Amino acid sequence: MEKLMCAEANRIDLVDYLASLGYRPQKASNQDYWYLSPFREEKTPSFKINRQLNVWYDHGTGKGGNLVDFGILYFNCTVGVLLGRLSQHLPTRSFSFQPPTPSIGQQLTPSPFAGEKKNTTENKIVILDTRLLAEKPLLEYLQKRSIPLEIATRFCKEVDFLLYGKKHTVIGFPNNAGGYELRNENFKGSSSPKDVTLQQGRRSDDLVVFEGFFNFLSFQTINREKQAPLSNCLILNSLSFFEKSRPVMEEYKTVHLILDRDTAGINATKKALDWNTGQQDKYINRSEFYKGHKDLNAWLIHHHHIKEESQRIGRRL
Repeated sequence: MEKLMCAEANRIDLVDYLASLGYRPQKASNQDYWYLSPFREEKTPSFKINRQLNVWYDHGTGKGGNLVDFGILYFNCTVGVLLGRLSQHLPTRSFSFQPPTPSIGQQLTPSPFAGEKKNTTENKIVILDTRLLAEKPLLEYLQKRSIPLEIATRFCKEVDFLLYGKKHTVIGFPNNAGGYELRNENFKGSSSPKDVTLQQGRRSDDLVVFEGFFNFLSFQTINREKQAPLSNCLILNSLSFFEKSRPVMEEYKTVHLILDRDTAGINATKKALDWNTGQQDKYINRSEFYKGHKDLNAWLIHHHHIKEESQRIGRRL
């Protein structure tokens, strides 16, 4: 049987292909399909396929790409071996070569995520404007995440950006390279260039490491009485930057790890603790503080609700 070429393999619909491997999406929105990652055990879907672009991205590892990229990672094999596997599947027609065509009048509004391969300039996020946070939906979103406006204003901007010919307004968190992490209640993405964010504090000998900026904002909220952060803070903006940031972390005497309590975050924490060999307690796991919650922000939201409920009960007594 003639072997597929890479270009042909990458035309195979990724959703169909994952179905042939036994994976079903946990949820779908427009053209975005979310899965429990095929690469590890987890409870919250972090593996995403954009079916229109036919690309995937794993938020737990920061890796993504096309079907061939997925296959060689999943089977831990060469491109040639993967193409041979795919060729064997063709007679069964277990997957299609053509992604579904939208019905007439259906408006596709995919929301690409950081790390997706983008084929046209239309797919790129273009920053139009930045200013102080003011839009009501963004302020309401901050409230849902239990982040005071005074904290968010210190570290974030309101950002307008263009994507697929449409303007969007989100909360923007700047990184060291001039890009932004972009969030609102319905969108999660980033502009280029993607990078970490290093916030300098008043103490030079320690560093606190966060996976995402909402956990950093939560840390600032918990310590809101302090006018400036006591510690230097490194926000990875993607766990894929964790090992790459080791040279930065090594510059500090003590590194406090406030990573997510999912599989990827726990594995990264374990890896850092292994780095302690010969430098006792340089890397410290601080996730016990928010044990029982996915991350520090989830802990903050939970305790904020408890406090509000206690105040309501107190007013009734």
